[in-house]
Amino acid sequence: MTYDTNNIFAKIIRGEIPGKKVYEDAKVLAIYDIAPAAPTHVLIMPKGVYLSFDDFSDKASPETLTHFFKTITHIAKQLGIDKTGYRLITNHGADASQSVPHFHVHLIGGRALGGLLPDDKHVR
Repeated sequence: MTYDTNNIFAKIIRGEIPGKKVYEDAKVLAIYDIAPAAPTHVLIMPKGVYLSFDDFSDKASPETLTHFFKTITHIAKQLGIDKTGYRLITNHGADASQSVPHFHVHLIGGRALGGLLPDDKHVR
């Protein structure tokens, strides 16, 4: 997969497509997911050109990496899910169903989330 500068997240970051913002600074944008899996479902993305988690961890500076993950903590606190719990999900590659070629993290919470994967999806 190669980075597509016209992917939906790149367009949202550039302001070409609207997104309901939760947080924004010079390096990070967080928006509510349009198809939430839980009462709180936020997509958090670095504004740089990063294809996937591996790409982000390989190319981003230590300062950018630290800022990104501290921002996730800040957003969880801002939304009040730090007290009850939340899940972070990022999909990398085809087997994980990565559908947008721009690294992002799903911050999900606001209810009991159950097991990591549905029982029928576990490898046996």
